[in-house]
Amino acid sequence: MTSQHATPASHLPRRRTVVKAAAATAALAAPLSGAALPAHAAEGPAFLHGVASGDPLPDGILLWTRVTPSPDALPGSGIGADTEVTWELAEDKDFGTVVAKGAVTARAASDHTVKADVRGLRPATSYWYRFGAAGGATSTVGRTRTAPAADATPDGLRFGVASCANWESGYFAAYRHLAARGDLDAVLHLGDYIYEYASGEYPATDTPLRAAAPAHEILTLADYRTRHASYKGDPDLQALHAAHPIIAIWDDHEFANDTWSGGAENHTPGAEGDWAARAAGAKQAYFEWMPVRQSVAGTTYRRVRYGKLAELHLLDLRSYRSQQTGIGSGDVDDPDRTITGRAQLDWLKTGLESSDAKWKLVGNEVMISPVAFGSLPTHLLKPLADLLQIKIPEGGLAINVDQWDGYTDDRRELLTHLTERGISNTVFLTGDIHMAWACDVPVKAATYPLSRSAATEFVVTSVTSDNLDDILGVAPDTVSLVAEGAIRAANRHVKWLDMDAHGYGVLDVTAERAQMDYYVLSDKSSRDATTAWARSYRTRSGTQRVERVEGPVR
Repeated sequence: MTSQHATPASHLPRRRTVVKAAAATAALAAPLSGAALPAHAAEGPAFLHGVASGDPLPDGILLWTRVTPSPDALPGSGIGADTEVTWELAEDKDFGTVVAKGAVTARAASDHTVKADVRGLRPATSYWYRFGAAGGATSTVGRTRTAPAADATPDGLRFGVASCANWESGYFAAYRHLAARGDLDAVLHLGDYIYEYASGEYPATDTPLRAAAPAHEILTLADYRTRHASYKGDPDLQALHAAHPIIAIWDDHEFANDTWSGGAENHTPGAEGDWAARAAGAKQAYFEWMPVRQSVAGTTYRRVRYGKLAELHLLDLRSYRSQQTGIGSGDVDDPDRTITGRAQLDWLKTGLESSDAKWKLVGNEVMISPVAFGSLPTHLLKPLADLLQIKIPEGGLAINVDQWDGYTDDRRELLTHLTERGISNTVFLTGDIHMAWACDVPVKAATYPLSRSAATEFVVTSVTSDNLDDILGVAPDTVSLVAEGAIRAANRHVKWLDMDAHGYGVLDVTAERAQMDYYVLSDKSSRDATTAWARSYRTRSGTQRVERVEGPVR
């Protein structure tokens, strides 16, 4: 993977545990067939995996592509000649005014992926780019956009928000609909961009809608490269990358289900090799195949600023976390357990406090809002625990300990920091859980709404990954209504949730409010699925509360 600072042209101006639990609660209470890689018809170089851009800066953008130098140089093969790849970036889609250009070398050592870190651009400006190689090979044209100047105050910003796209669970029509929008500054991808399972394992079936490649569970660097390549062969995903810059973080399935710092639920030491080697291969493939800059020690936690209106604080909640504990375990309150790691939590706290941006947006892989049953005031918990001779989690019986619910001391420290330092307008943007939520983030859930809210959280549903109706095999808005009601009754800070839909969100930010518009697909099993607006929620500046809005931003 080659990265380069370009010389501008001279004229350039300077999840799943909680889904299963919800399914159990609800039950008690109430035509492409293969993950085909793009065909290579010619003998010379070809661009078969599209183009992409990401991590916008006021003066720069990261460009990405993968060249296939010859028909046998398949992703993950480790073979293929070094190939020079040229790139150019223009102010117009016809490339009449080229403002920057350069060349990078694609090598087998980086799976023939290339990146160009282009600088010297104008802020808040749209550009078009393309790649070329020997023999006249030319990539598709991509459009990208730089961030506003650091001291600018834009009237508004708009981001697509997506998460959890399992290849075998459906088609990526959600990406197609995001690609068709001409009003987005960028798309925020909150993780589970790929899934690691063997074909037919998730969802369990002998006849997947379209089979993953490779067919076995991915374990090695070559495997992860091949899986990334199969995803990048999808036309809807290619369209998304070609239309908008992407700001991405990883979650567990870029590695293995329920990843923690020393392993994963879906990793068997010995039988599946050394975890450290597997994780290293997964990370290498991710940075090769994604338009993402490595930030701190090869992780995805970093910041992306959009002037004085918004700053994105992007987290990595997999590389440093302690191993998950059992559901209902009092160990979730152990102060020695962490989801962020000490250095990252300090980085986040310092960044939120020092930011002069109106809105502090936190790209957050797993829900920070508590979702628990049996939550009791603190003064009753200890006597009850003594009577029962058990250790009861202070926040109640959490149903998804892979979330911040399993690491309550980190959450307590962060929320206390927000309240004590008077940090307002913090909005957590979250994926992972395959459901849509709008929540206040309470300091003490047991006494909410009498106690205060420290922040707000918008959770987007999955692009395709299974949620409640998929797991139960029932029609949407039937059994789920019981589970939704039970969760809201036990968690009064949860203002809305939808356990059934698939789709994406669009976050619209102005100085006065941050609003999430939720969109749902008609049928994830159809390539031609339509999309429709479902709900909108916003948080007004200074309130730390969400409220329903009767319609999306136009």
